[in-house]
Amino acid sequence: MQNKIMTLALQGGGSHGAFTWGALDRLLEDPRIEIEGISGASAGAMNAVAMSYGLAIGGRDGARQALADFWDSVSTRDLYSFMRPDALSEAGIASQATSSALLKHMFSVTRMFSPYQLNPFDLNPLRDILGKQIDFERLQAEGKVKLFIAATQVSTGRLRIFRNDDLTQDALLASACLPSMHHAVEIDGEAYWDGGLTANPPIFPLLHLCNSPDVLAVLLHPFRRPLTPTGTDEIGQRLSEISFSSTFFTELGGLALAKRETEADPKARGKMHDRLKELRIHVIDSDALMSQLSSASKLNTKASFIHALRDAGRARAELWLTEKFSGADLQSNFDLDQFLA
Repeated sequence: MQNKIMTLALQGGGSHGAFTWGALDRLLEDPRIEIEGISGASAGAMNAVAMSYGLAIGGRDGARQALADFWDSVSTRDLYSFMRPDALSEAGIASQATSSALLKHMFSVTRMFSPYQLNPFDLNPLRDILGKQIDFERLQAEGKVKLFIAATQVSTGRLRIFRNDDLTQDALLASACLPSMHHAVEIDGEAYWDGGLTANPPIFPLLHLCNSPDVLAVLLHPFRRPLTPTGTDEIGQRLSEISFSSTFFTELGGLALAKRETEADPKARGKMHDRLKELRIHVIDSDALMSQLSSASKLNTKASFIHALRDAGRARAELWLTEKFSGADLQSNFDLDQFLA
């Protein structure tokens, strides 16, 4: 197959974003794939910026190294040490987080106390990591990949998309600002929370502001859980998944409806008509893996867990490349019509 220009949509999900690292690492090895734009929220935004910055300063190898540097830094820092008492600070996070008593304790603490009580000085190790690894001024000046980073305006609940020219360290931290964990991030007098609350990940900028008809989404939340949760932990986990996926599903439903109406009207003309008609959604999903993990495992930054997720992401990307990228043309592996009401 000849080279294919694509856009990427990267979902957020805490340390589960290491799965996306693995997928991107494998995609970067394939010279046939060229990236025009990337959208992302939370951990997806971190991956998007690290990849784009690495591409700007060192090409594909630079992007792979930038992603590895970011996640290696995450795995060597205890990102949530402020969430638990000193007596638990050396306990570590179990690699099999579904039954970790420590992680359950950390989650229960966030329900009882706000981050303004638990972390009054607004300590955020991600700020230190980004400050050391990403030169945002250089990214703005030299970055060739279009970036669309989602954040949620606290006062209105509206989505804000940060693009290359206004992307700063604070904007990226805002995209990953889980309100139960961190103080809101203020930018130009406005407070922002996690972008996954309003777009996880955003698709429309890739459709409106890029030219490629192919959108590859790397997803961290299961599309479907067949069993109805009955326990308090399971109910809470499913509520979290739904809250961070509903906007994405709604956006896909809108695209599916617009695409169907466009295809049904042969007389319709215009740029957006053509874009919708050509649109192909592709997915690298993590359903099999994530269905085995609890929401609490998103706080697990243990190196062995991070690297296991990376390896799983690489394997899923390898499967997608083998099944969908080896023929005469790139075929979508995702049915938009399933989101039609």
